[in-house]
Amino acid sequence: MIVRYGRTVTRWTTVVPLLAVVLLVLTWKRELPGPVVAVVTLVLAGAVLAAVHHAEVVAHRVGEPFGSLVLAVAVTVIEVALIVTLMADGGDKSATLARDTVFAAVMITCNGVVGLSLLVGSLRHGTAVFNPEGTGAALATVATLATLSLVLPTFTTSKRGPEFSTPQLVFAAVSSLILYALFVTTQTVRHREYFLPITRQGEVIRAEDHASRPSVRESWISLTLLGAALVGVVGLAKGVSPTLESGVAAAGLPQAVVGVAIALLVLLPETIAALRQARRDRVQTSLNLALGSAMASIGLTIPAVAAASVWLAGPLELGLAPLHMVLLLLTVVVSSLTVVPGRATPLQGGVHLVLFAAYLELAINP
Repeated sequence: MIVRYGRTVTRWTTVVPLLAVVLLVLTWKRELPGPVVAVVTLVLAGAVLAAVHHAEVVAHRVGEPFGSLVLAVAVTVIEVALIVTLMADGGDKSATLARDTVFAAVMITCNGVVGLSLLVGSLRHGTAVFNPEGTGAALATVATLATLSLVLPTFTTSKRGPEFSTPQLVFAAVSSLILYALFVTTQTVRHREYFLPITRQGEVIRAEDHASRPSVRESWISLTLLGAALVGVVGLAKGVSPTLESGVAAAGLPQAVVGVAIALLVLLPETIAALRQARRDRVQTSLNLALGSAMASIGLTIPAVAAASVWLAGPLELGLAPLHMVLLLLTVVVSSLTVVPGRATPLQGGVHLVLFAAYLELAINP
């Protein structure tokens, strides 16, 4: 992605985060009429885009694969904060919100983002090439985290329903953090070359020459604005959440659609970033973004909601229904077959996108 830095103060990416914070102060804990909700939603969407833009600036400063890590963590912070704030006001009806949002993030990233990236990369360059060692390690970690956190609660017997007991929830949270930390160490220290983009001859691309890195000052400005954008996103989302939930209920849609909407909102900018990389024939970076987001979504959300469950009222249901477990299993199998060769054609991208479409259809009509 070509990025030009400088004159940050006059950009919309500077104005929108500050506007989001001001709007948050003006609307905090107030009942919002329809026109105000529309304005808040527009500012919220702009704040999400601005947040990821500033994450990209910071990422460009630190380089790959740290850049993908910055984006994944930034998006996940948004997601975790949205989940916790919505659960705090939802009571029993939000018992499945964390599960639905995390599973939606996994399906969106592993099928939607991966499928689009492979399709764009292969259509534009003949085949999409990537490093199977790094991508395979990321996929194995995502599959393990998803199974431990979202599948096992359906089969445990310590508590009634698809819930973990307290010791089991603590184990899942600690295991998630350990696996995520182990992966980050592998990605950024011991085997960093596995996660760098490669040429069609299999040579690692260690440096980009398309743009100079932002200065230290610009990076710090972007880091500050990133924090402001995240605060704005979380607060404004909390303000419009009653409208979102009532709209879903009025349309007769399942409660799980709320989780899908949250995941789509926070992952849309990252999807755009992944597609930009795929167009530049940097499919490995696209896959780092997609699988890194799925991993961070589970590895950071589960510990966060586990800690929040201490003071949140109501149960915390994490176990998937059989229908969703089938979709998860099929996603893992198809993703494994996609990763092994280290290159993909439009067919693989299309297969992932069909799985993503099936998920959306079944979320609306289970």
